[in-house]
Amino acid sequence: MTNASHRAIRFIGRSYLAFVLTPEAPILGWLAELDSWLARSPRFFADRSIVLDLAKVKLSRQGISHLVANLLERNIRVVGLEGADPTLLGPELPPLMRGGRSVDGAEIVPPSGSEKAAAPIRKQPTSLVLDSPVRSGQSIIFPEGDVSVLGSVGSGAEIIAGGSVHVYGTLRGRVMAGSTGNAQARIFCQKIDAELLAINGYYRTAEEIDQQVRGRPSQAWLEGRTLKVTALN
Repeated sequence: MTNASHRAIRFIGRSYLAFVLTPEAPILGWLAELDSWLARSPRFFADRSIVLDLAKVKLSRQGISHLVANLLERNIRVVGLEGADPTLLGPELPPLMRGGRSVDGAEIVPPSGSEKAAAPIRKQPTSLVLDSPVRSGQSIIFPEGDVSVLGSVGSGAEIIAGGSVHVYGTLRGRVMAGSTGNAQARIFCQKIDAELLAINGYYRTAEEIDQQVRGRPSQAWLEGRTLKVTALN
């Protein structure tokens, strides 16, 4: 007798936000630069999906495997590869990924695991306005457009926006504008004391921001491949 009762297998598509790392030759020099970044922001890649874009380097299968292992030693878990020769890949390597695009959604992560996570902020057409300060340890991710903070951004906090970022208070944390490839994005703040600024992947750390600009209303923008930071008055 055949059992007519079967559980259906359900397939559902979902999009997830992933960060893309693009190694450049020489790999050892690129890893050294990555280590310098991690020394300033050791938790930046923690619990995040990372895609490795290999379009700018030519690596053998062993070289790819070695690079993925090196990143894992730095607690960077690669979930997929882009720009790699499919014939070089195997079951021991992350899968080849195609058609990456921006995804919807934003998330506010509380500074402590003991606190309840805030409800996800729903997509808005082009901007996200936060009417309270961004506390240390929080992460604001909004790839759809601009982010405006009607307060300050604390040390250890971060904002990642597809467009520009406006901070109507003191900026002490990390801000990454133009994260989806928008080189025209800018960063504005009422008082700059940032740990890190980045636009379209090009960045400046606290040590690289002119001391004469610190503590003043400022803006950051890209000029070619150089991130400029100047006072607004």
